Formats: sequence, C-alpha cells, structure tokens
Amino acid sequence: MQQAQTMLVATIASPREEVPDDSLILSEAEITKLTLSILRHHGLAQEQATALTELIVAAERGECPSHGVYRLAGLVRTMKSGKVKLDARPSVSVDDTAIVRVDADSGFSPLAFNLGRPRLAEKARKHGIAAMAINRCVHFTALWPEVEALCADGLVSMAMTPSHSWVAPAGGVKPLFGTNPFAFGWPRPSGNPYVFDFATSMVARGEIELHRQRNEPLPDGWAIDRNGKPTNDAAAAMSGALLTFGGHKGSALSTMIELIAGPLIGDLTSAQSQHFDDGAGAAPFHGELVIALCPNVFLKDAKDRYFESAEGLLNNIVAQGARLPSQRRFEARVRTGLNGISVSRPQYEILKSLTL
Repeated sequence: MQQAQTMLVATIASPREEVPDDSLILSEAEITKLTLSILRHHGLAQEQATALTELIVAAERGECPSHGVYRLAGLVRTMKSGKVKLDARPSVSVDDTAIVRVDADSGFSPLAFNLGRPRLAEKARKHGIAAMAINRCVHFTALWPEVEALCADGLVSMAMTPSHSWVAPAGGVKPLFGTNPFAFGWPRPSGNPYVFDFATSMVARGEIELHRQRNEPLPDGWAIDRNGKPTNDAAAAMSGALLTFGGHKGSALSTMIELIAGPLIGDLTSAQSQHFDDGAGAAPFHGELVIALCPNVFLKDAKDRYFESAEGLLNNIVAQGARLPSQRRFEARVRTGLNGISVSRPQYEILKSLTL
C-alpha cells in the first residue's frame, strides 16, 4: 500500500517543465493531489485533509510559499507527534448571545473554522457584531483565507491567534510571545476585498526557516540569538527569538492578541502552547478569535453611501502610487492560473520524501 501511494505521488507531482532557477512548474490540480495524498498517507481524516489542502493550495496560488507546501513537513511532524487528533470532529455550539463557540476536538483549525463560519455570519447579521471562539485547535494557516471568506459573506471581519513562544517582547531577550498574526477583511462593492494579514513579529517564523533552507542571511532587525544579541543567521534565530515589528507598538499588539485570543476565550497563551508541545516540534495548540461585523446592520439604508466613501479612501491610496495589502497576492492568482505554480527542486524533494 505504501509503495503504491508513493508511486501515485510521483505520478501526480511529476514536473511538466523546468525553469531557469531550477524550480518545477506544477498545476493547481497537481499541487492539490500531491498535498492531499501526503496528508492522507499519514493518516489524516478525509474531511480534515481536504480543509488543509484548500488552504495550502490557496497559498501557493497566491505565491505565498511560507504558508504553502513548505508547511507539509511541519504538518507531518505534527501528525506523528501525537499532538493532533487525526480524526477530530469539531462541534459548534450557540446560545442567545452573539458568541459562537467551536470545539476543534484537538484537530487542525481550518475545518473548525469552516463549520463555525455559517453560524458566525448568522449571528453577525442578527446582532450587527458577533464573535467566534475556536478552542482546542492545532493552528495551521494564514488568517487571510478566513477573513476573505467572511468578506464573501458580506461581512467586515478580524481574526487573531497566538502561536508558540518564538518572539521576544520589546526590550526583552527571551521568547515569550507567538508570532501572533492579525487579519482584517473589508468587502468591496466590486473586485477584490481589502484584506491584510500580518504577524506581529517582524516576519512569520516560516520566513526564517525558508532563509535557513536557502542559506540566506536574515535582514537586520528580524531576530536575536539565544544570548539576546542581534543576528543575521537564520539557524541562530531559530534557537533564539524573533522580534516584534515596530518595537514597543508591535509588542503591545502582540500582548493584546495573547490576552483576547487566549485567556478571554478560555484557551492557552503562546508560552503555554510551547509548554504543551514539550519539545515535539508540533504546530501550536491553542485558540483563535474571529470577530465579524455586518455593514447592513450598522448602516441600514445608508450602507451604499458610506461604502462609496470607503471606496474613495481606498482609491485615493492607489492614486498616490501606493499598493493595497494583498494586491500582490490577487495578481499572483491570475499569474499562477496562467503559468502554473513554481516549486523549488529542494522543496519538491522534501515533498517526495514525505510519502516514504
């Protein structure tokens, strides 16, 4: 059986062409089949694997390699660690408040979000504002797919989550915070939504690992080593700590996310998630907070007028020559749809090894 699955992956992921930088070009369908087959090969239940695959492919489609197939090695490590329930069945509970609670059943977060999203949208349309607390989830994903999905529901939204304690607070020398991403989505009358998603650390930890794999130095100000000294060495940064963006401002935002996406929703901080991991090297285990706001309830008949005002603001940003967040990713989707998805040969070899 294992040999047959290995042969299947080799067939579906075989490259159609090579490009000058020694990368391979795969279609979206090939990336989908490869990703799904690896996850299923390591025992992840079909529904869980499908939800994860959708996000990995979305990241590759948008040329976001730090959240694409690169993540599969970490996912396999997490599955082997016993820190995630492979056949988890999330459950959604609601009451007469504006809060939706999703118990991820110690599974990966994407399926839990997918199941809770319709109830969150329902609550937001009723109350004007609603929140979804996802608990006991193993977090894997960028947050932009979630706020984009809520934009498609016509909702303004925010999402945030702690991670593992990889980041030092401003003025500190030891990791305490997670990368603690924060995302925001604003639906627009036509075209792509306004979306941003960023870690409150200088970069996502995946960017450090990609620099390590490529043997590239880190830019100044990204990280410190285990002695608290600035470093440009990715390996030293992995054993030291990342830094927050904007000094004390990023540190304060990171603290906020620790509090409202951890203790407020009855879940773990980044340091507690790291303790739970106990050296397994698995993905973070904690919670996520998603907040949705319904423009129809806030603005009623005045919605069109004020959304036109919002369009004026966004258009004036572009008119100055500035780029809106996520614009590059939206452009990349068109490009990869036409030209295929580029995967480096070292990354491709790692993917093949995951079927052994």
